[in-house]
Amino acid sequence: MPPTTSGIPVAKPAIYLQDACFGHRYIRSRDLSAIVERPERLRAVAIGLSAAISRLEAARSQTPSPDDLVAQLARLNIESKLSESSVDSPVSIVRSSATADILKHPAVKYIHGDIDGDVYLENLVRWIRESKEKVDKGESEIPAGLSQGDLYLCPESISAIQGAIGTICEAVDAVLGPNQTELVNRAFVIIRPPGHHCGEDTPSGFCFLNNVAVGAAHGNDKFLEFNGGLIIQQLTYNMESIVSSSLILTCTMARNGTQSIAWQINEETYRQTLESEAGAPVSQTGPQVYYGSIHDILSYPCEDGKAELVQAASVSIHGSHGQYIENVHLQTYTSVEHWDKLYAEQYSKILRKAEEFLDSTGGPGKDVLFFISCGMDASEHEMPSMSRHNRRVPTSFFYQFARDACALSDRYAGGKICSVLEGGYSDRALISGSMAHLLGLADSSVGADWWSAENLTLLEKATKSKRGGRPSLPQVNVNPWLNRALAIFSSIDGSPPPTSTPRAPPPPSSMTLRDRKKPNSTVSSPRGKTAASATEASAESSSSEDSPQVVSGKKIPRVILRLGPAPDS
Repeated sequence: MPPTTSGIPVAKPAIYLQDACFGHRYIRSRDLSAIVERPERLRAVAIGLSAAISRLEAARSQTPSPDDLVAQLARLNIESKLSESSVDSPVSIVRSSATADILKHPAVKYIHGDIDGDVYLENLVRWIRESKEKVDKGESEIPAGLSQGDLYLCPESISAIQGAIGTICEAVDAVLGPNQTELVNRAFVIIRPPGHHCGEDTPSGFCFLNNVAVGAAHGNDKFLEFNGGLIIQQLTYNMESIVSSSLILTCTMARNGTQSIAWQINEETYRQTLESEAGAPVSQTGPQVYYGSIHDILSYPCEDGKAELVQAASVSIHGSHGQYIENVHLQTYTSVEHWDKLYAEQYSKILRKAEEFLDSTGGPGKDVLFFISCGMDASEHEMPSMSRHNRRVPTSFFYQFARDACALSDRYAGGKICSVLEGGYSDRALISGSMAHLLGLADSSVGADWWSAENLTLLEKATKSKRGGRPSLPQVNVNPWLNRALAIFSSIDGSPPPTSTPRAPPPPSSMTLRDRKKPNSTVSSPRGKTAASATEASAESSSSEDSPQVVSGKKIPRVILRLGPAPDS
């Protein structure tokens, strides 16, 4: 990144954090061993981002003395707004308090509203409002007919969902907004619950609103002309991306909701175009959307082999019927073939097709904005139960794809790009993936050793939660980058401390999580996780020592104490 010129702001990446997103949690049971979409995911991402910022500072030879903690903290700009004080930092950090009323926000209503009334949005608000009462009665807060294993809600979910939407819209405003004291050209928005599986009115796969689609609609509505594309990229086992001449690129396990929304938008725009060509009065046509995805065709939601889902996940169509979609299937990973064959020839195809789309819809312009739906569940470090087909994507992939997407954005959108957290469920997958992704957004030259197993282990041990919620303190003479990373993490970690009073357990319930268990397993759980494999998430680096332990394959003997007579007898 070029040095700051006096009086001339320099564009830089910004991280957007939203503490309200910690509130969305599972309340149906106190046993959380099978819950993989958990609040602690945000903490793991914060660890990875802290390490990336530390590395960027060191690369710019601006790292303060490891012993000067006060100086380290003073360098951080953790405010609700961007300001001049962070000009010298390689990355801006924004702790957002933004929120959006999902019943009134125009972008939310555009993506998830109904012609005859916002039925789905109103139902979602009602489900959240009644969630605790339902669970207290031993019922599910999720209506019958929807997945009971992948979906859950609690009273705080409304703040998390509306905070997530408000934060992504704030990031879009910053990337597109003129006359800022400090320019932001690339934003990484750390929010949950994720959104890439959610369609217009169909929640699934942990997702209730499609965050990236709403962010793109917000950008289109507020800043962009309705004549371009939209990119949504999702990094996980499905890779999506968005621009307005819109592009959507995703890399994750799945992305069915985003493709469905993109298809509907293109279908309506195509209808308007045909009517206009036939002489009908059309004042303005809608946007066109390019959707590109890299995903595992064997994973959720296609794992059951449902024809309509498998077909949708395999569509590639460019121009016909107004659709611009490219789906690429992840292949079995081999270190020899990954970069020369898989990445160069197959995975990069979604970027090449995005470029063709942009050229055919007007080329570079101010109406172009890239979005990255960024998930890490395709990571080599994802827990085996969530990544069962050896599609292990090396951490370097998240770095390289971010750099390549940014290079395309530089050519067509003035460098404007918004990345939004989606999937990724083990701590190590999230730590390594977010670290590599931010370094890619910063266009920094790095060495693969930065996210080596040795360095990840150092990070995990140094940030492991102890009783009382306090992280371990580093040794005085540990690597300077690690000391600096811990100082940054201590300032950006918004995870709430563990409660001292355990909440009362809900009444017994016969409800079970979605059954995808293997033969001879005894406990079912979402996405094929058995109770034994579900503990992998809590066994990761930053899991708490207070986390409940699950013992598999061994029955703990019952101990009976028999008391003798009282002393006075």
